[in-house]
Amino acid sequence: MADPNLPPESLEPGPTEPGPKRKTAAELRSARWFGPADLRSFGHRSRAMQMGYAPEEWTGKPVIAIVNTWSDLNPCHVHFKQRVDDVKRGILMAGGFPVELPAISVSESYVKPTTMMYRNFLAMETEELLRSHPVDGAVLMGGCDKTTPGLLLGATSMNIPAIFLPAGPMLRGNWQGKVLGSGSDSWKYWDELRAGKITDQDWLGVEGGIARSYGTCMTMGTASTMTAIAESVGMVLPGGSSIPAADAGHIRLASESGRRIVEMVWEDLTPQKIQTRAAFENAIAVAMAMGCSTNAIIHLIAMARRAGQDIGLEDFERFSRRVPVIGNVRPSGSTYLMEDFFYAGGIRALMNNIREHLDLTCVTCTGKTLGENIEGMRVYNEDVIRPTSNPIYGEGSLAVLKGNLAPDGCVIKPAAMDQKFLKHSGPAVVFDDYPSMKKAVEDENYPFTPDTVMVLRNAGPQGGPGMPEWGMLPMPKKLLKMGLRDMMRMSDARMSGTSYGACVLHVSPESYIGGPLALLRNGDIVTVDVDARTINMEVSEEELAQRRAEWKAPEPRFERGYGYMFTKHIQQANEGCDFDFLRTEFGAPVPEPVIY
Repeated sequence: MADPNLPPESLEPGPTEPGPKRKTAAELRSARWFGPADLRSFGHRSRAMQMGYAPEEWTGKPVIAIVNTWSDLNPCHVHFKQRVDDVKRGILMAGGFPVELPAISVSESYVKPTTMMYRNFLAMETEELLRSHPVDGAVLMGGCDKTTPGLLLGATSMNIPAIFLPAGPMLRGNWQGKVLGSGSDSWKYWDELRAGKITDQDWLGVEGGIARSYGTCMTMGTASTMTAIAESVGMVLPGGSSIPAADAGHIRLASESGRRIVEMVWEDLTPQKIQTRAAFENAIAVAMAMGCSTNAIIHLIAMARRAGQDIGLEDFERFSRRVPVIGNVRPSGSTYLMEDFFYAGGIRALMNNIREHLDLTCVTCTGKTLGENIEGMRVYNEDVIRPTSNPIYGEGSLAVLKGNLAPDGCVIKPAAMDQKFLKHSGPAVVFDDYPSMKKAVEDENYPFTPDTVMVLRNAGPQGGPGMPEWGMLPMPKKLLKMGLRDMMRMSDARMSGTSYGACVLHVSPESYIGGPLALLRNGDIVTVDVDARTINMEVSEEELAQRRAEWKAPEPRFERGYGYMFTKHIQQANEGCDFDFLRTEFGAPVPEPVIY
């Protein structure tokens, strides 16, 4: 039986005879550039030779683009500078011709106002890099939150064979013998510092110990959520999304991804052949079971719709009711991190535990089915990856709420909050911008109470701008000193997948364009009922109509540049925040570039 902690011994597809017809060298897309005996192709060949390549290195071979999101300001991807060579090694071993095409890095740690502004930028860049260059297939190197969906969005729209190589989670953090988790313990110890429970020196120790290696957040944040989704959809080699970045198995995964993409080109195994509706439903089930980031909803909806699959909030709600959280990883879990998840058997073991909720016939990038990829995978620590009979939360990770505050929906993460807020009513305290909210929570005389519903608006796709991760609103210092660590909070923003608490997010439509959140006033009673999936402000329709008539649209955020394009074309959270003109159904497919 295969060890799920190791890359599979063989990821070769089954026998090719009988089977689909394989491409010939003359049918390769790159042959349009290099094959003809004309002046233009003379130029392509001579320029390849200018770079030191001999014709024998590319002739009759698939040209494989390696879309690399490495940069000096992306700590999650710092190892990609070396991993790209491992991918190239695999491509060469399989008889392909590797070419590296760098793309925007979209570092979650540094990019402001938010990386969400640039997810679609990366998607456009990826699509056009692949379209405009002589490439037959692609290895997509990503992992930091928005790079996974950005790369997959672009590759799906281009629809040449592609495989995703996850960056992998970093190693566990450590401070004074305590295990630290990315993000989650940042918020925890920041609150302890503000409450006077730890010293400034302690805080510096946490700062130096929380990120000990390259790789993505090692909690079940957006990065690990999205790489697991990429694997469960079928775009990552089996087990690849669980391997820590610093593990030698990650190097082998990089090489194997390079070898496999060459075969995918000959098989013409494209993203849209893999990314069926059933594949995306599998991804939703896996996300719910893992205790996923709330950001999964936005990205997965966008990815599915790029593949022509009409996935929406109702699909998440359907799986939320039936698939329990069995991944005991912070922040939904209380103890373990992604390194523990890997040792416990990883994503394939988790999928095997929920196989009754999956369509096991879906084809994956291996050329085999999902069922074949997870067959026989075992759990080695049943406290980290629980059986469905002993979940850490009885329903899925996320819940979709609707009501007069969010007619198009909003999301909450019940598994990672104080359960007393599952049903809550309280008076709203409303802030129109982050600075005023930030100032208020430090004011111990501000009229916050344990029942307060703290609201931030103008933080959505257009209002933020870009829908920043502001949704885990900081706890008021007054309440922290009372010993409280959670309260009901609400916004049209997102929050980090490493965050936790009773935070209602993605309120749609957003307040900046006149959604009902824009009409909420201080003192209005807000009622949230997670079991009933409702969220309402107790204000009459007549009063709301009057407030709506008085509402004035704010000034545009941008008057030029990329931001201007962003605000003109960004869709709302419940639609995946894609650009409207990038939707699959927006227009006719883009043809291959002309070569004259």
